[in-house]
Amino acid sequence: MFIHNKTSYIRLIASLSILLGLCACEREVYTSWNCSSTSDGKIPMVLRKAQMEFKGDKLDYCGSLGNESYFDQKCPAQTTQSSATFTPSSGLLLIQGQEFSCTAL
Repeated sequence: MFIHNKTSYIRLIASLSILLGLCACEREVYTSWNCSSTSDGKIPMVLRKAQMEFKGDKLDYCGSLGNESYFDQKCPAQTTQSSATFTPSSGLLLIQGQEFSCTAL
């Protein structure tokens, strides 16, 4: 009887360990947006972890001030001097002098 209980206990611990391991796996979190400007059609933009993907470029997250988030290929010392500024609440994306209106998918 003791050996049977010990085997059951080991199986239970192994099962719980596997279950916890599966639950702990991190899912990749991202948000997809459709952006457009007066001169361009719809352009997809993806915010994935601490990176923005837009027009084939990957920009790193440089920080936020208020509602605005800043992105650049190489973050400058002054966050506000980043090449891209995104305001998620309004969907406004300013990147390299161009203005885009973005909507979340």
